[in-house]
Amino acid sequence: MQKSAGKVLALIFWDQDGILLIEYLPKDQTINAEYYSSLLVQLKDILKEKRRGKVTKGFLFLHDNDRAHWALASQKKLAYLGFQFLDHPPYSPDLAPSDYHLFPGLKKQLKVRHFSSDVEVIAAAESCLDG
Repeated sequence: MQKSAGKVLALIFWDQDGILLIEYLPKDQTINAEYYSSLLVQLKDILKEKRRGKVTKGFLFLHDNDRAHWALASQKKLAYLGFQFLDHPPYSPDLAPSDYHLFPGLKKQLKVRHFSSDVEVIAAAESCLDG
């Protein structure tokens, strides 16, 4: 058996028109409210660039119940940036579109392959997600 690269955590923001932002968490970094809030600022800038007409209409923002997502600092940043977020019950399977729409295809493409580095994993994931 051949050892593959370690885990790579990707934070992916997407809408019905495609992927907006992919951020790979650096090694030894945790997702906290400060880190997540900085990603929200990046997302807002990308939305202004890629979805010009939609920004003025506003966005409904759906994310899971991760602590960083629901921290007070994150909630304040969402409000400041003009995002409206949807409340939903924890562990609700019908409200995790990434688990049912985005990740199954990615997992299917990557599960039988072995990677020698995180860079290879990221390149393969980018290639799959671009399609």
